[in-house]
Amino acid sequence: MKIYRVGGSVRDEMLGRTVADHDYVVVGATPEAMLKLGFRPVGRDFPVFLHPETHEEYALARTERKSGRGHRGFAFHAAPSVTLEEDLGRRDLTINAMARGEDGALVDPFGGERDLREGVLRHVGPAFAEDPLRVLRVARFAARFRFTVAPETEALMRSIVARGELATLSKERVWQELAKALMEATPSRFFATLDRCGALAQLLPELDALFAKSPRSGPAAGTRILRAVDRAAATGEPLAVRYAVLAGALARTTSVRERLAESLSRRLNAPTDCRELARLAARLDARVERATELTPAALLDLLLSIDALRRPERLDRLLRVCAAWGHVEGGAARHDGLAAVRLAEALRIVRGVRLAPQAPDQPRGTDIVQRMRAARLKALREWQKKVKR
Repeated sequence: MKIYRVGGSVRDEMLGRTVADHDYVVVGATPEAMLKLGFRPVGRDFPVFLHPETHEEYALARTERKSGRGHRGFAFHAAPSVTLEEDLGRRDLTINAMARGEDGALVDPFGGERDLREGVLRHVGPAFAEDPLRVLRVARFAARFRFTVAPETEALMRSIVARGELATLSKERVWQELAKALMEATPSRFFATLDRCGALAQLLPELDALFAKSPRSGPAAGTRILRAVDRAAATGEPLAVRYAVLAGALARTTSVRERLAESLSRRLNAPTDCRELARLAARLDARVERATELTPAALLDLLLSIDALRRPERLDRLLRVCAAWGHVEGGAARHDGLAAVRLAEALRIVRGVRLAPQAPDQPRGTDIVQRMRAARLKALREWQKKVKR
């Protein structure tokens, strides 16, 4: 029995990045031998075990063959006779197909160290084309490491797309990959990689439609959106904000933007917080931009439509979405942050309003909602007068 550390931990260690998880391959062992050593089985499709003390994953060396369509259509074979090189040969990219022995020696049968040094994402072998999920994984690694995709690998990705294999991916799996890509350092490279192999048109047609097809048409709306997503990544925004930056500006008119944001979120089965923020951003961006010009009534209605009085974090996140767009679009109203400051202050004023006891001359039974609205409008009017002085 020999144990090797494999995959992402070897890659990230060589890149000088923080290693979060360690995965191991065990060569020359049987499930019975692992159980005798105290390992706990967790693998459903093939033998994977948890270490009795560290709880890290140890998988028996295995091979695979295509048995159906999609990224789940594989049959696995694990046996003591399977070699380490055979196990590494089933992996997607050369940079993920390296291992370290217990003595620290590097095992690199496919040139992963060279590709790491040169910044290239290259497939291990022709079996790469059998798994459509790898199209998204390669695009995600491009966003994480800012590596280029080898021409021959990109050609295989195009062939996967042309065969319609992407349609076999569940919307949950597409969302998982998209969410991970949005949280990478340069999310725009994920979408650019998908665009080059034709996958963007199939997975995100709303975004694909915004890219200029003519070199004379200037920066496309899609390009501006991706710049804004990169801006949100650079400022460390959470997933909901990054997704709303992407999904909330897919058209010029508010009604179409909101419809496209909702249809995209529904097709991707996006989480509720991402879906709601994208819809709010699509609907309210223009009103947020004009916050300094709004009347007290319009200002209050804007805060209520965001549900900011009960959930102030929604306003904060919406302002972060608008700030990312504003950084790309430019313009004084968007770029100086004054509208955001005014909205935050207006929310503080409104949330601080308390109703006084009902006056004796006031008709009994006056609706408390009406009284509260009147008190909030009065507070906003007084605040706006002070601001304008």
